[in-house]
Amino acid sequence: MKDEISRILTMVEEGKIDKEKASELINILQGKEQSEPVSLIKERTPYGNKMLKIRVTSVEGDNVNVNLPINLVKAVLKVGTNIAEKIPEASKYVKDINIDLLIEAIENELDGQIVDINSANGDKVFVVIE
Repeated sequence: MKDEISRILTMVEEGKIDKEKASELINILQGKEQSEPVSLIKERTPYGNKMLKIRVTSVEGDNVNVNLPINLVKAVLKVGTNIAEKIPEASKYVKDINIDLLIEAIENELDGQIVDINSANGDKVFVVIE
């Protein structure tokens, strides 16, 4: 667990996550955060069976809903994070995505919300593992 906490602190130092997110991740690692009473906790799904869900809603009405099996995401990230950059026009869509944060979340088998963005013009991006 010390290695995971060190990685979280390094991500704070590098500006990849803020202090609140770091605190949340450390609490999860330490088992301090429990959103449901023990009697109501559902049986855990094996991590490999979970999905990475990406939701994008724009004010212009462009909506994106992507569900990817976490095992597929792990395999693609292992192959290389620069694949999308080699596809024409794709780089403008992936240049602001923090791939390192996603890799850390998957390596540590984190569950729940990873990204929640509400832009000034009303566009929304939400990424969750569940």
